This record gives sequence, C-alpha cells and structure tokens, in this order.
Amino acid sequence: MTTTQAIRIHELGGPEVLRWEEVPLSEPGPGEVLVRHEAVGLNYIDTYHRSGLYPVASLPAAIGMEAAGVVEAVGPSPGDGPEGGGATGADGGPNFAPGDRVAYGTVMGGYSERRVIAADRLVRIPDGVASETAAAAMLKGMTSWYLCRRTWRVAAGETVLVHAAAGGVGTILSQWCKALGATVIGTVGNAAKGEVAREHGCDHIILYGEEDFVARVREITAGEGVPVVFDGVGRATFDGSLECLARFGMMITFGNASGAVSPFNLLRLGAKCLSVARPSLMPYVERRADLEEAASELFGHIRAGGIRLTIGQRFPLARAADAHRALESRQTQGCTVLLP
Repeated sequence: MTTTQAIRIHELGGPEVLRWEEVPLSEPGPGEVLVRHEAVGLNYIDTYHRSGLYPVASLPAAIGMEAAGVVEAVGPSPGDGPEGGGATGADGGPNFAPGDRVAYGTVMGGYSERRVIAADRLVRIPDGVASETAAAAMLKGMTSWYLCRRTWRVAAGETVLVHAAAGGVGTILSQWCKALGATVIGTVGNAAKGEVAREHGCDHIILYGEEDFVARVREITAGEGVPVVFDGVGRATFDGSLECLARFGMMITFGNASGAVSPFNLLRLGAKCLSVARPSLMPYVERRADLEEAASELFGHIRAGGIRLTIGQRFPLARAADAHRALESRQTQGCTVLLP
C-alpha cells in the first residue's frame, strides 16, 4: 500500500493533538489528481478545526485548507472509460497533467506531503508565482477577494477599517482595498506590526493595546465613522467595531482569533441602520466559475505587484504544532507556510 506523511488529529484540543504520522494514500479516481505539496499555508481556521470550534466530520482528521504543489498523477475524467484523459472536475474544470503546478484553498487535508484531491477544486499557478506564495495566498487571498469585492464592494474614496492588519488576511486585504482606491485604517498589536501594516497598504495605524481604536477611527474620519469594518478578530473587537461604523455601515465579522462573538441584541443596529454580515469563503467559490474568477483576480494583482505577500515564518510541516502555538500567541507577522 502506498503511504505518505501527514499531520492528523485523533482528538480535539491544543497544538499537542497534532500528530505527524504515516497515512494511506489512494490512487486518484475519476475527476481526481494526486498532488505532491511543495508548501502548505497556515490559517486560523486550522486552529478552529483542531480545537473543535469548527466541527470536523470525523476523527482522525487531516487538517489544513490551502497548499500548492505539483500534479503527480491524474484519474480519469467523470464518465470516461478506464483509459480516461486528464482529470476534469464534474462541472467542467480544467484538464490537468503530471507536472502541472496547482494550488487550492478550500479543501481540508493540506497538512500532508502528498494527497488526492478533486480536480475541480484546483487552480493553476501562473508563471512567475512561487509555490510558497501560492500556498500562502489561496485561502487568505480569496477571503480578501470576497470581503472587498463581493460582501462589500470597496469603492474609491472610501475609508475602511481592517483589524489585525499585519496578519495573513490583513496584509492582503489592506493592499487590495488600497488598490481599489480606499483609505485604509489598520489595527495592530504593536509598533513592529504597525510597520508591517504600513508597508502593506495601511494609511493609518492604530495600536489597539495602547489606543482606543474607536476614538482614533472617529478622529481620523472627522467623527463620521467608516462605512465598513473587516473584523477577523471576533469577540475582543466586535462591540468597538460596531461603534466605528457610520450610518448604513456594515460590520463584516469573518474570523474568531479572540474567540467567537457572543449573542447580541439586534435592536442595537437600528439607530444607525447598520448591517452585520458573517460570510465564509466556501459559498463564494462553490461554483467553478467563481473559483476561477477569484483566483484570477488574486494572481493578477500578485503578478502586477499590487499585492505583495510577506512570508514572515516558515516551519517544517512536521512541526505544525509549533506553528499553531506561534499563531495563537500573536507571534506571527504576515503569512506563515509549512514546508513538507
């Protein structure tokens, strides 16, 4: 039986539950490909799956949502005979062949040296984009895409607030909003992260540990507030984020780095006709055409230099537990990749 090495969890809990172990590796079936990973992205959602905040289907489970690598083998296309052709997704995704460089950002199981995955969840990595960049960009970059291009369509001249602006999503989202013509206010935990955020598109930096971010946003916007807040922090910033909004503004909560948001009274939104959205990436890229559009826009900005990814940390994949500890203790800047 063919095997590979992977990180799996057999129980829910802290970073200590991550196990580096040998696991079976099947042959790719219809519409599937076998990918050898060259780099794996680290995301907060990985810690949510590990802890049980976001349930996994069953245990043991292989976690990790984004990675980049090379196609090693392809299964037959759906409906083909045993000879098959290049693997094709059920909704008409592209043909892939051994040697193709590919990436993904929506399928669990990325913490592995090699894996079998549905072809229609893969996108091609364009020339000039390194595998580490693609692995770090897919989930965080497409998250930024739906936040500023779908959930709220950022327009030139707007002022927006991005929490955790020195993090993986924050650095990409800030640059994307800047490219769309917005003024970007970013909150960060310390001065060093403030420099990272400034280098990645933020016009104004707020050190939330030292400053009242609500008061500073009001000061920066001459008391008006912002039309939209992008908040991946969760519980610690939620109430203040609502206070930062202008009339008819939208609070977009898309992550839980500080814990899940507590229930709140919807009547709080009425005075200024506010909206609260809790989107997630998967519905936005469920259709193949949307996935390709998101990846195309993302890689287009990267190749043009409008979005620059900073990989602040690299860990061996076998030491994923150390990477989780660094992420959860706010010791990371920019993006983090795990190397098989």
